Amino acid sequence: MKVALAQISSVLGNVDKNLKRHLELIDQAINQKADLIIFPELSLTGYTLKDLVAEVALNPGGSSVFQELLEASKKIDLVFGLVEERESNPGIFYNSAVYLSEGEISHIHQKVFLPTSGMFEEGRFFGSGREFRSFKTRFGPVGLMVCRDLLHYCSSYCLLADGAQLLITISAAPGRDLSDPESQGFETSRMWELMGEAISFFSSSVVIYCNRVGIEDGATFAGGSFIYSPLGKLIVKLPYLEEAFVVQEIDLDEVRRARKSWPFKRDDRPEVIWHSLDRIIRKEDED
Repeated sequence: MKVALAQISSVLGNVDKNLKRHLELIDQAINQKADLIIFPELSLTGYTLKDLVAEVALNPGGSSVFQELLEASKKIDLVFGLVEERESNPGIFYNSAVYLSEGEISHIHQKVFLPTSGMFEEGRFFGSGREFRSFKTRFGPVGLMVCRDLLHYCSSYCLLADGAQLLITISAAPGRDLSDPESQGFETSRMWELMGEAISFFSSSVVIYCNRVGIEDGATFAGGSFIYSPLGKLIVKLPYLEEAFVVQEIDLDEVRRARKSWPFKRDDRPEVIWHSLDRIIRKEDED
């Protein structure tokens, strides 16, 4: 399987311009025989939208932008980010990740954990997603997360328990606390990399993280997208701060080898987790 990572800087509020960039990179990925291309969080809209959220929202069922991407997905699978507004629930907006394949919507994940501290104001503008669920693709079961979802280890656990073998996170994570001026690395970037490494090893899954770059409203997005193997080994990491595009070969058979060597998945007991959480929640209600 060949995966293309498109570490781009989206134009804030300009869906048409961002769509054009998506289609250009999709063509590039197809020319390099990639099977799947992944874009960052809110790649069609930019991140710091605030009051622009309603203006750039797209309905997956009736948007012409969506139709163009569905057509493109007949040649390559796509993952991208958008502001989602459904006809059945008008006026409610979600920060969503979409997986398209063979001209159809395979899955849409609505971001669950919305940051609302410091520079982050997502809770003011977006509704919260309510579940983590794996879904079938031609490459095997896949799970989607959006940015902060990855930092809550319950998210990836739910996807592991639901059978996911490929965990994809799209992100718009700023860089803070410069740790090494020569490498232009950030302390916050190491946080994402540690999570990717740990989750890939203990879930015996391929972990893909696609972060954006560029500057919006004073925020500098870090880039540093990466892929980890099911054995917790770094396969590829893109540069910090710069736009980058790479097509990387992934050996999906490594999932079987990893789960044979380290039987975390075999020995998993989600019913124990369910029972324990039920007790904890009931206890909190009683308190």
